[in-house]
Amino acid sequence: MSGERPPSQPSARDLTRWQTAQQDLLKGRAESALATYHDLLKKYPDTHALWFELGLAAAKELNFDLADRAFQRTAELTPGDVSMRILLGQQYHLLRRMDRACACFEQAAAMAPESIPAQLSLASWYERERRLADAWACIEACSQRHPRDAQVRCFRAQLLHRQKKSVEAEKILRELVEETIADPHVRYAIRHQLAVVLDDLGQPAEAMRWLIEAKTILRSTANIPRFEQLYDQADRRRRSLLAELKPETIRRWRNEAAGQNFPHPVAFLGGHPRSGTTLLEQILGAHPDLTAFDEPMAFTQEVLESLAPFEGAATLTLNGLDHLNPARRSRFHERYLKNLLRENPAWPGTGILLEKNPSHTASIHLWLRIFPAVKVIVALRDPRDVIISCFFQNLQLNATNANFLSLDRTVKHYADLMDVWRRLRELGGFDWIESRYEDVVTGMETEGRRVTNFLGLDWRPQQAKFHESAHKKSVFAPTYDEVTRPVHQRAVNRWQQYAANLEPLQKKLSPYCRAFGYE
Repeated sequence: MSGERPPSQPSARDLTRWQTAQQDLLKGRAESALATYHDLLKKYPDTHALWFELGLAAAKELNFDLADRAFQRTAELTPGDVSMRILLGQQYHLLRRMDRACACFEQAAAMAPESIPAQLSLASWYERERRLADAWACIEACSQRHPRDAQVRCFRAQLLHRQKKSVEAEKILRELVEETIADPHVRYAIRHQLAVVLDDLGQPAEAMRWLIEAKTILRSTANIPRFEQLYDQADRRRRSLLAELKPETIRRWRNEAAGQNFPHPVAFLGGHPRSGTTLLEQILGAHPDLTAFDEPMAFTQEVLESLAPFEGAATLTLNGLDHLNPARRSRFHERYLKNLLRENPAWPGTGILLEKNPSHTASIHLWLRIFPAVKVIVALRDPRDVIISCFFQNLQLNATNANFLSLDRTVKHYADLMDVWRRLRELGGFDWIESRYEDVVTGMETEGRRVTNFLGLDWRPQQAKFHESAHKKSVFAPTYDEVTRPVHQRAVNRWQQYAANLEPLQKKLSPYCRAFGYE
């Protein structure tokens, strides 16, 4: 009837349809989910949760304008909902819409000046964006309202450390570790930050003690044995597939693609995390004829999740890769490019596209199947420095990052990932180059020129001043706070401070030290 208000609560039948749409979204059937959400919103146009999930489905379908409109409508329908503003900010961050993400966090903080989650979300955002003065002002205001809150004080110590006031940070953190704090994530954060501060102050033995205690606490927050089991299963499948690969297979893949026309040259920059990939990406990305992407989600979403869909990674076999037809490979190209380039609306439309993503080193064989002409750059660094640096990282727990809860599993992860590279390097049949971190920091222009030339480009003077333009960029890698500094050698041979901790693992690391020239 004209003028009749739409129902506010979905019927039992529509609730069932909604649940089906949610399952479709979880299982990668975003197109089907979108159709259901559109239909439900005709009947329930003021249900903010439907709009929010519509935004998630639209993003999965690469309809970023629709996702943006859906998230904006969600915000309109929840004018005083601080938690939703934070959630929207996180989604915009995933979409690499940094302006909208920042606006959501600022709105949340303005809505609820007394809310610790809102204020810390905004302060964390400012800190990641290297706006340390804004982050400090935010945490100062929060500290005045909550002077004894452990999470606020821990973040204050983190900012002091970022401001090179490590002694002041240490004092706060030592007070915190003596207190009884119920939340294990806060207890972990305090001890992890204390370890980082003590490492910076040149106290490696105590730093390692607190770091191990922090990781012991973190292990209690998740089913780590299950994570390790999932990771090990995936590693065994990958090793089996790589063992079947032959040099002629890679040559055949390249020949099959000879008639296909991928519109833009693509390069992949990998290596184990903490091997200098971000530094090398920033140097290459300063070239005017190259557009660098810092750990984008495009390959994960458009290739990995399609080839190995939800709970279906066991189906990814060499036979399956062999039988990818040209039409499907072209579809991967199209979706990858559309997903990738929405991160850079100002892209000039020409030049090389470089994806830097250490985690995808485990999938170089998939890059060679989908993009056979890809140029591969692998960053190397002394494996012992890599292990220590990874062990100090504060990463979100998942099946991969659970490896970094112990030195032994960190070494295993290093071996697993670099065995992929050693196998592909042995097989050959594609364009690749290795670049050593130590060569970059001791002779940046010489090594930078060598890698730039490998990509078919001439060295440009602005590449040597990459750190100046890095101030203007959002950096998604964990090393976001380091890329604005000129090249330095302080991290070379850092492992020697922790030689005693690494001694039991040297036998496992020796083959990689030899293979990459770090004996």
